[in-house]
Amino acid sequence: MGTAITVDLADDLPAARAAELADQVFAWMREVDARFSTYKPDSEVCRFDRGEVLLSEASADLRFVLESCADLWGATDGFFDAYATGRFDPSGFVKGWAAQVASDRLLAAGAANHCVNAGGDVRVRGLSPSGEPWRIGIRHPWDPTATCLVLAATDLAVATSGVYERGRHVLDPRRGAPASGLRSVTVVGSDLGVADAYATAALAMGTGGLNWLARRDGYPYAAITDNARQHHSPNLPLTD
Repeated sequence: MGTAITVDLADDLPAARAAELADQVFAWMREVDARFSTYKPDSEVCRFDRGEVLLSEASADLRFVLESCADLWGATDGFFDAYATGRFDPSGFVKGWAAQVASDRLLAAGAANHCVNAGGDVRVRGLSPSGEPWRIGIRHPWDPTATCLVLAATDLAVATSGVYERGRHVLDPRRGAPASGLRSVTVVGSDLGVADAYATAALAMGTGGLNWLARRDGYPYAAITDNARQHHSPNLPLTD
């Protein structure tokens, strides 16, 4: 996926079992990368985009992602658009969804206290190794060595979409041009795939995304505008 994947297992597990669970997470993320990478010509998503794989022939995972992207297109008034670039690119959903699935599988396997971090898309459950809630830092959009906010949680998905690493790569699908107005958007909630898509959609909306985010039940947000103004939901789980 062109990013780092980290897994922190905080349960008191035998070393061999912890390694096994971590290996399963990494194997899943590699599988997702092989299937959904838009940079690998032989990936299923690229072959589907070229018409070489029919919907009836698609894997269950690809069909799920297609359905989810269609639902999210409707939920975001078309601002989450997997076809915004002219080709099918579900990256704004897939990374968060994949990390969410990894976390769900860890929980089902008995690892109730863990953190999965897929390039800044984070899913935490239970307690950290210190026995306290997990602390999730939100990167400062101008200073890569600093955080602008810190969250604390025991069961939360945290997704951030911003322009500070890849430039203005998110398109406003209505204008067909790079989105502007927001420097970074963080959305939190119960589902990391949804939070990831909401953050991408709000970034695409520009400053209009602030009002849209304020109306999302169960998905608080924090956003920083291009002119360095910070906005966030009153129920965002902030800590010092």
